[in-house]
This record gives sequence, structure tokens and C-alpha cells, in this order.
Amino acid sequence: MSVRVALIVGSLREGSYSRAIGLEMKALAAPELELDLIEIGDLPLYNPDLDTETPPAAWSRFREELATTQAVLFVTPEYNRSIPGALKNALDVGSRPYGQSVWAAKPAAIVSVSPGALAAFGANHHLRQPLVFLNMPTMQQPEAYIGNVAGLLNEEDGTLKNEGTREFLKGFLDAFAGWIERTKG
Repeated sequence: MSVRVALIVGSLREGSYSRAIGLEMKALAAPELELDLIEIGDLPLYNPDLDTETPPAAWSRFREELATTQAVLFVTPEYNRSIPGALKNALDVGSRPYGQSVWAAKPAAIVSVSPGALAAFGANHHLRQPLVFLNMPTMQQPEAYIGNVAGLLNEEDGTLKNEGTREFLKGFLDAFAGWIERTKG
């Protein structure tokens, strides 16, 4: 039986390293994990005044897509030692209206990606804060910080050229499958 996992990429750039790693993970996932990329770039900024009986269409689409998933994998860069604004906005849109959060009780995992050596450590840990409030049990181990990512990807197509990273991500996904099974009971 497969588990539908929302793949949320924090970067909006088409050729982003986070997107490349996320797509590689989608390809590496075992059959029991069905990773579906859910886009966040078209979401208007969250404003409670717009959360009426007819919210923005992009909000409805996003909430409906997330509602059909059983878990969430976040792959994010770091902006100014935190998560990108678009990712924070997606968390807010999915958490509302109050009492109707599409995030609640969904197991989560975080992969942070950076061209620098710190591997987006700050974003990885900052993202964990709202996930606590959103009641998303987040996998603690193994942690995934992908630093110096530009050297790990083929320039032509953004695929992984580093076998060690491929094996690490496969192991991370296997651990996430186990985490989902344990937390979902």
C-alpha cells in the first residue's frame, strides 16, 4: 500500500537546487512512497479578509491537494537564516481557516539545501518551529543537510552526479517511510 506524500519545495526558482534535489528524491522513492510535487508559487499572501466562502482559487487548489496526502516532505533553501517567505506563506494558507488545517497530524521530514557549506542549517531548524504548532510529527533522525549542492548536480539536467548523495537520500527516504508507518500507527 503506497502513502501519498506532498513534496513541498521552498524555492520558487525554476532551476533551483532545492527543486532538483526534491525531484531526485521523487525518482528515488520506494514504491510505498508516492511523492507528489505540490506547487506554492501561485499562492497569494495569506490575508484573513480573503478567507471567505470563496477564497482565492490557488488557496483552494493547494488545500485540496494537501488534503489528499498522508505525509509531507519539505525541501528548502535558506533565505537570511530562515525559511523562504513563500514557504511560510504556504504553511499559513494550509493552516487556515482556523480548525481546518490540512497539515494536522501529518508526519513530516525536512531536507535543507544550499550551495554553501552550512547546508541551510538555519532554515531546517527554523521550519521545525511552525511544524510543532501545526501538529506535524517531524522526523528527527536522520537529519538531511545538503551543502555545496552545486557540485553534486549535473549542470545539463540537474540530476545527481554524486552516488554517495544518492545513497544518502535513498536511506533518508527509507527512514521517512518507517517514520510515517510508526506515527500513523
